[in-house]
Amino acid sequence: MKSDEKSFEDAVRDRLEALGKRAYAVEVEAGLPPDAIRNVLRSSKKSGPTLSRVKEICAALGLEFYVGPPRETNSVHHTIIGGEDYATVSYHDVSASAGPGEEADPHAVVQDYVFRRDWLKRQGVAPQDAAMLRARGDSMVPMISDGDVLLIDTKRRNPPVAPRTQPGMRRSSIYVVDVDGQTRVKWVERPDNITLILYSENAYNYHPEIFMGEELDERLRFIGKVIWWGHTVR
Repeated sequence: MKSDEKSFEDAVRDRLEALGKRAYAVEVEAGLPPDAIRNVLRSSKKSGPTLSRVKEICAALGLEFYVGPPRETNSVHHTIIGGEDYATVSYHDVSASAGPGEEADPHAVVQDYVFRRDWLKRQGVAPQDAAMLRARGDSMVPMISDGDVLLIDTKRRNPPVAPRTQPGMRRSSIYVVDVDGQTRVKWVERPDNITLILYSENAYNYHPEIFMGEELDERLRFIGKVIWWGHTVR
């Protein structure tokens, strides 16, 4: 089947298969209503879902949503190594502090790394949305150490609402986030629409930070979700 002949249901099904995830798991991770994706897969309605629902589902799956005239797209640099196709990912001279935070200069690109394109695809990351930076500090040890290199997906800047299923059990992911102009790498939990919590792996020395209401827009700016990090043994 040609890509332009696929239905939205086919596109969703193919994307779930590429991500290796079930529809229910994506619904929970993205804070979507129950059956939002599963209804697409089993729906017999000719009208299909609304465009607003399509947009939400695309965001949950890491797919771009666009309706409009054809657009020009920037080409992504390819590198062939041993017959395998690699994509270039820029390393930025920015430190995401695993601690109090550091001032960020997101435009300082100092070098490039290459990652296999099929591996990036399995992680749900488009090469043009990937970026690399370095962690500083000890608030995320032993998981992320001072000097570790982080790979982030800059498209994922809106941590989904994920209510706790049991008391004391948090549902969180690691993000690079700008807090009052300082860049940090932290566990992020969003139990509801008005509350967001930043956790450190080194919980003994660093306490959780809670942001509520207008603080979410006024003090926080998410740079991207951490997908992978590399640790150098010293």
